[in-house]
Amino acid sequence: MRTAGTQAIPRGELIARRAGRPRVLPRATSGRRAWMEPREELLDVAAGLFVDRGFTATSTRDIAEAVGIRQASIYYHFPSGKEEILEELLERSIRPTLDRIEKIEILGTETDAGPEVLLYLVVVLDVRTLAGAPRNAGVLARLPEVQCKEVFEPFGAARNELRNAYARLGTQVAAAVRPAPATTPAPDLLGTLLLQLVEVVIGMRSEGHAINQTIEEVVASACLRVCLADQPRIDAAAARAADLIGAIE
Repeated sequence: MRTAGTQAIPRGELIARRAGRPRVLPRATSGRRAWMEPREELLDVAAGLFVDRGFTATSTRDIAEAVGIRQASIYYHFPSGKEEILEELLERSIRPTLDRIEKIEILGTETDAGPEVLLYLVVVLDVRTLAGAPRNAGVLARLPEVQCKEVFEPFGAARNELRNAYARLGTQVAAAVRPAPATTPAPDLLGTLLLQLVEVVIGMRSEGHAINQTIEEVVASACLRVCLADQPRIDAAAARAADLIGAIE
């Protein structure tokens, strides 16, 4: 029974309220996000807000308003809300590189490519991964508030895996260049040096630099120099890597 003055809600309207489509506002017909799928647009917008405002200071309402959807619609794509968005953004800043490392090392065995070629390939692809992360999402891994989150743990483990790969390849390069040189850092330190050298790309993006082929080559060459490779070896590695990279991407 309804009380006086209360209007009944038509059944069709009630259903629409409960299970509406994720997007309720018309998408822009122009602009850089017009071509994006809704889920990709959510990631892109959320990444920008997280980077600009911080993760804690950004609410799902903020994200929804920036995209132009209902707040509840975020949960259609990300049931756990902004924590799940953060987890995916962190993954996108590292997972594409990790997924290719085993393939690169197998390719090295099949083509007899030296360790300096393999390291060059990994660095170039890692730079591309960071360059392609939505709104420079690699920045998020550096935020103390993010490092305290549970969703950071898988990223931390993945980053350790990548560091170990850099340590392994870097040590192999140093050994091939000059057996047991006294100036070669210990493997753990070498892996950290190489990883952080590649991650300079995050800071470059923050400063507005375009990450292009020249940057890829500069960073890859610098990594080989850390491993004591001379310029002729670097040039040879770059040329061979250019021939092989199509088999990896």
